[in-house]
Amino acid sequence: MFIQQIYTQCLAEASYYIECDGMAAVIDPIRETEPYTDLARARGARICYVFETHFHADFVSGHLDLSRVTGAPIVFGPGAKTSYPILEASHGERFVLGSAVLEVLHTPGHTLESICLLLRDAQNEPQALFTGDTLFVGDVGRPDLAGENAGLTTADLAGKLYDSLQTHIMPLPGHVVVYPAHGAGSACGKNIGKETSTTLDEQKAHNYALQAPNRDAFVALVTEGLGAPPAYFFDEVSINRNGYPSIDDMRSKRLQGIPASTLTVRVQEGALVLDTREPDRYAEGHILNSINIGLNGQFAIWAATLLPLKQPLVLLTEEGAEEESVVRLARVGFSEVVGVVEGGIAAAEAAGVPIARTQNIGPVEFLSLGDTVEVIDVRNVGEQQGGMLEQAIPAPLAELERHATLLQPDETYYVHCAGGYRSMIAASLLERRGIRNVVNIRQGMSGLKAAGASLIVPVPVGG
Repeated sequence: MFIQQIYTQCLAEASYYIECDGMAAVIDPIRETEPYTDLARARGARICYVFETHFHADFVSGHLDLSRVTGAPIVFGPGAKTSYPILEASHGERFVLGSAVLEVLHTPGHTLESICLLLRDAQNEPQALFTGDTLFVGDVGRPDLAGENAGLTTADLAGKLYDSLQTHIMPLPGHVVVYPAHGAGSACGKNIGKETSTTLDEQKAHNYALQAPNRDAFVALVTEGLGAPPAYFFDEVSINRNGYPSIDDMRSKRLQGIPASTLTVRVQEGALVLDTREPDRYAEGHILNSINIGLNGQFAIWAATLLPLKQPLVLLTEEGAEEESVVRLARVGFSEVVGVVEGGIAAAEAAGVPIARTQNIGPVEFLSLGDTVEVIDVRNVGEQQGGMLEQAIPAPLAELERHATLLQPDETYYVHCAGGYRSMIAASLLERRGIRNVVNIRQGMSGLKAAGASLIVPVPVGG
C-alpha cells in the first residue's frame, strides 16, 4: 500500500492519494488536478475513486474536475444530495483497491453526511483512518455548520459526533494511523494541533474532546467557546454541493493582463486591487487603497474571510506568481478575477497610478516609543490570552472591520500580529478605510517578546 498526504498550507488542508496494486483513490482533493494525476501517472496507477468525506465549508474541492479527467466516480456518504452524479455510499460499504479496501464509516456530527474511510490491508487488518473533519490532531470537527437546515441545534450535532466517535472510531486498534483533513490554522476546529497525522492511541491519550467522560460532558466541551464560523463557509458548501466552473477555464480566463494605464478605470468600475506580494514589499510601495494578502501565508483562508467571493479583483503579484495567485483564489471560490496588472507595481507607478507606502518598524524601535502610543493587536483571542501589550486594543483580524468603525482617521495606530503577516493585511484594510497613519510592527509578538516587551494576560470575555 502507498499513501501520500498532499498538504496545502494556505488552506491548512490535507488531501490523500492511496494506492494498492495499481489502483488508486483520492480523498478530499484540492481544486487543481495535477497533484493527483501526475502522481498516478508517475507510479503507473489508475485513479479509480474520488472520495469526499463531506461537503467542505472552507474550500472548493476538486472532485468534479478530478472525476472529469480520470473518469473515476465521486463517492459521498449517506444523505449527500448534489446536482451532479455521485455514488452515495452506505455505512460499512467497501471499495476495493487491489488487495486492500477502503471501508466507509458513517460519522455524522461535523455534518450529517460526514464519513471516515478505514483502510484495511490484504489480511483485513485496519491500518489507517482518513477522518475528514470528524477527528483532528488534538481536536474534533466543529458541530455548528450543518444543523440549521436539518432542524438540528449545535448541541444535537455535537451529540451525534460523540456517538460517531464512540461507536465507530474509539473501538479501532490504537496503532491505526489517523489522517485528518485539516491542520493548524483551519477554522473547521477550535484549536487543531500542528501535526498533520497521528495515531489513534495518541488521540485517545491527549485529545481534549476524547477525554470527556460522557455524552453531556463532550457536548459541553466541544461547543464551549465556538466563535461564529467565517461567513464564506456557507457559500463554499453550496458551491461544493452544486458545482463550479472548470479550473482550466479559471486559469485561461483570469490570467489576462490589465494595462496599468487602465487600472483607474477598472477600480472606478468596482474592482478591488488585491496585492499578493510579501508584506515588506507591499510596505515599500503599493497601489492606493489596495489590499495586501501575501501568498507566503494562509492566503486563501484570509482572502475568503475578508473579501466577498463575488468581488471583482485585479491582482498585483510578483513576476511569476500570477497563476499561483489565480489558482489559490479558485480554491476558495473566487470567480470574478478580472486579470493581473501588467508590469506590476513599477508599471503602475510609471503610469501615474496613485502609490502609497506603509511605515514598517522593528520591535526595538517600537518599544522605544513608550506605552502611550495606540496599538492594535490583530491576533485571535486564543493568542491574546497568552499575553498582550497593556495598551493594545484587541481586534482579531477576522473582526477588524467592526473594530475599525471606532478608530479615528487622524490618529496614528501601531498594528501587530504574531509574526508580521496578518498585521500588514490589517494595515492595508485600515488604510483603505481612510486611516492613513498606520504603522506595522515587523516580527509581531514574537519580536516584541524577544525585545523584552512587558505583557499582561487579559481577562477573558465573561471572566
